[in-house]
Amino acid sequence: MIYWVKAKYIDEKMPELYKKLTDGSIRNQEPDGKEIFESMRRAKITAPGVVQWCEKDFCSIPLEHERETVYNFYFSEFETTPVDDYLPFKGKSFWNFLKSKTK
Repeated sequence: MIYWVKAKYIDEKMPELYKKLTDGSIRNQEPDGKEIFESMRRAKITAPGVVQWCEKDFCSIPLEHERETVYNFYFSEFETTPVDDYLPFKGKSFWNFLKSKTK
């Protein structure tokens, strides 16, 4: 199933998230690391402090494993909605935002 996801990012944790995304520790996580990595690459900041993305997930509770292992450390106030396909979002690149937090 593919989910539309909206969450608030925890600003002070963004440098750590970017480091873990780029050093392979998240991408190499089984079974969902590659999808987490790709989802963060596609994500958009759609309002101040808010990021949205679409993500494929096979948990019975949406993003259960992803939240337990990654997302709950970096985001709060999650909303998930099942959708038929990946949806594009208008907004600023979350990936570029993450990169800017490491300088």
